[in-house]
Amino acid sequence: MTSSQPEWQRADPPLTTPWTDLVRPGAVLPEYPRPQLRRLRWLSLNGVWDYAGWPSSPAEPRPVGYGERILVPFAPESALSGINRHDEVLWYRRLFEIPEDWSGGRVLLHFGAVDQTAKVWVNNQLVVTHQGGYTAFSADVTDALRASGPQELTVRAEDRTDISPFPLGKQRNAPGGICYTPTSGIWQTVWLEPVPAERVQDLEITPDLAGFTVFPQVTGGAQVELSVSPPSGDEVVSVRGAAGTRLRADIPEPHWWTPGDPHLYDLTVRLLDHRGAVLDEVSSYGGLRIVALVPDSAGRPRIALNGRITFLHGPLDQGYWPDGGYTAPTDDALRFDLEKTKELGFTFVRKHVKVEPARWYYWADRLGLLVWQDMPSLVVSFDGPPGPAPDPVPEGKERFEAELRELVRQLRNVPSIIAWVPFNEGWGEFDTARIAGLVKELDPTRLVVANSGVNCCFSRKDTGAGDVYDDHTYVGPGEPRVQDHRALVDGEYGGLGLVLDDHRWPGPPNAYEMTADTEELTRRYSEISTRLESLVDELGLSGAIYTQITDVENEVNGLLTYDRRLTKLDAEVAAARNRAVIARGSFPAVETATEATPEA
Repeated sequence: MTSSQPEWQRADPPLTTPWTDLVRPGAVLPEYPRPQLRRLRWLSLNGVWDYAGWPSSPAEPRPVGYGERILVPFAPESALSGINRHDEVLWYRRLFEIPEDWSGGRVLLHFGAVDQTAKVWVNNQLVVTHQGGYTAFSADVTDALRASGPQELTVRAEDRTDISPFPLGKQRNAPGGICYTPTSGIWQTVWLEPVPAERVQDLEITPDLAGFTVFPQVTGGAQVELSVSPPSGDEVVSVRGAAGTRLRADIPEPHWWTPGDPHLYDLTVRLLDHRGAVLDEVSSYGGLRIVALVPDSAGRPRIALNGRITFLHGPLDQGYWPDGGYTAPTDDALRFDLEKTKELGFTFVRKHVKVEPARWYYWADRLGLLVWQDMPSLVVSFDGPPGPAPDPVPEGKERFEAELRELVRQLRNVPSIIAWVPFNEGWGEFDTARIAGLVKELDPTRLVVANSGVNCCFSRKDTGAGDVYDDHTYVGPGEPRVQDHRALVDGEYGGLGLVLDDHRWPGPPNAYEMTADTEELTRRYSEISTRLESLVDELGLSGAIYTQITDVENEVNGLLTYDRRLTKLDAEVAAARNRAVIARGSFPAVETATEATPEA
């Protein structure tokens, strides 16, 4: 980068958050970005990059000049990026230097997420291409590095939002209503990591109530070693096996993970040579928990955590920020929504048609929140005729399924995730039963919600697939009465609105029911909650998801304002109601009623 380049300047967002002014170009999201596969040495490439963007551009050659500066990893549509507009073709460039003590091994380049497609060059050598805006990817760039001095990193991203057949959730080129400003290009941390040639590439961690089964995926080596210890405690178990095999660690006096007691074990995996010398070492963590369906005393399927029927009660969480778009301004901000969810008496959250950076799931694990993870949907037009939407185009189906596979693999180790949601309300829905079966095949340890809102909107005929029948009714709560092998959940209800003019996005506000002030909002929330509590017993409900934790752009039905500065209803009243609902639906299962089980 040359001195002739303009300096980066933050644009003014329509709303600031308490963290907007804390964003500094020299330390942008500086936390280690991958908590479940950690090494001691790494180098963040977040910060100010050269940038050039156009509505359209030929694929090659790359531009020779960059007229703007962007703050990575904030998307150009966001104010924090400094660009504050949407570009379909995005070029990024920066220089970096390899630390001297990294010599002798390999160097990996990691991207948390780039929406929608990416091509990456190091010193004009193409090192990786990737499709899909929600999953991480990496490249071994060692052979493209110069012997010394500055190295040039160039990224070309292309993102046409709802014009291209990619999973995109609620992003739209023309945002409005329940759809929002898009996120293009780099929107999660970019970083470098030195690794040995023979190394641990990945971990597959499968917990139960007695211990962990860990599959270290390695290159080279003779043996792998797994050590397990409580946080800041002494090692409780250590096992070894041949490289390429699964390791089983049974824990003495196992301490289970629950929302009320989110106990996590530290895991260390070492790759050893034939003499027992350490070739590579990575750190991770895990929680002992299982999830299943069990019958209640009336024979109705209920969701159980660790053998105890556990009512899932929490908000819809869409993960948008008025200053950063898809990207929270700081790690404290990322944690904030989850902390507020806990303070409001909830023990659960549904991550709605978006995938978060790995640190969001780390905080859910640490704070103790159960998570349903949605797959971001393919585009659907809300202006079309009523009834089921047509099948997505073949290219869209292929991309959806490929990214769904990546998503399950990428998040499979997260203790807090207990269910996958491939489709929402029929948006981009296809081959429902097959896709639900695919997800269960990829991860048989979790529940599958085949189509959240199977009764709603663009949904097709109920196939009976998956583990959960999920009703969407506004204002509700819904009263699903299906009787089959599936648990019943009110997957969306509520949507009570309150407009607070100094704390909302500019534009026409919308909600499913408007209230006049905090007092009315609190009263209506309590009324609906009281009705929900009665339905827990009457229908045998296993969960209920309130829309939503924060306002998002024109939607004003959040429990918090979009700028996260105000809680819109009486938090103590809401928390008491939420805890009452959870208590009504949480109790020992029939076959374990006399056994000692941890409290949820």
